[in-house]
Amino acid sequence: MKIDIHNHILPKDWPNLKDRYGYGGFIQLQHTCDGKTAKMLKDDELFRVINANCWSAEERMKDMDATGVTVQALSTVPVMFNYWAKPEHTLDFSKIINDDLASTVKQYPKRFAALGTLPMQAPELALGEMERCMKDLKFSGFEIGSHINDWNLDAQELRPFWKKAEELDAAIFVHPWDMQLGGRYKKYWLPWLVGMPAETTLAIQCILFGGVLEDFPKLKICFGHGGGSFPYTLGRIEHGFNVRPDLCATENKFGPRKYIGNIFTDSLVHDANALKFLLDVMGEDNVILGSDYPFPLGEHHPGKLIESTKSLNSETKEKVLFRNALRFLNLNEKDYV
Repeated sequence: MKIDIHNHILPKDWPNLKDRYGYGGFIQLQHTCDGKTAKMLKDDELFRVINANCWSAEERMKDMDATGVTVQALSTVPVMFNYWAKPEHTLDFSKIINDDLASTVKQYPKRFAALGTLPMQAPELALGEMERCMKDLKFSGFEIGSHINDWNLDAQELRPFWKKAEELDAAIFVHPWDMQLGGRYKKYWLPWLVGMPAETTLAIQCILFGGVLEDFPKLKICFGHGGGSFPYTLGRIEHGFNVRPDLCATENKFGPRKYIGNIFTDSLVHDANALKFLLDVMGEDNVILGSDYPFPLGEHHPGKLIESTKSLNSETKEKVLFRNALRFLNLNEKDYV
């Protein structure tokens, strides 16, 4: 059994958002005549070309069957967060995306679970949609960005969100987004190769230094891309916390190592030695298979690295391939066999 916690899907179609809201900046799809690809356009400027497996459940299930993936926990593409837009419009479009996710899960309940999206720039609006998604649509949780505009994840404005997530036992998957694109980052795909790991590390450090897990100890939170560079700089971060408490211990008196075992990462590191180190640092109970399907930076055969790493025993492989995900997502194994 394999459960992939990190993958992305879009609705096949949605309304023209510029017409709907009266201003631009939103992503629209322009399908090709053969229906096999589509352009993601931002105000008529190309953002990305995607294949049908990015919107078609049937196409992605073919890939899942070919690679042995039992279940995907579906989430949107981060560019669709729209935290920059007017909150009421982000809420409206979040409902469109979430309803589409719910429809896919309802159609194929043994193959998919759902991680919804929310208007995080307006936590008071997000709370109602959280209730709807968890109670009415039966979601497992939500995908959020590594920051919300100018707020890091320790912002006081986000405390109601974390409280509600804990109350609802919602799994929270944090995905890096909105990295610097210009200047020194223009070349070599640097925003994705360097910026994303840095964004994830920043998000983790803010959660830990900001006392979020002290205030909400039952919160379930997972960070994509193997936790970015956090596992490999934890020693430096802990040392900094200890030697400069005047700068680091301003919101929380406990160092980051206290929370190892209380946060999850996915397994997406593309290297056997990195995977082994990730498991050593984070613990084998806190790493979950994630592939970033269907995008190029993802693991093209989800779980192959875990399965082929000889230093991992069968019990550890089972945990990372699916048992940790069952616990994180509140799924019952017998519902998927």
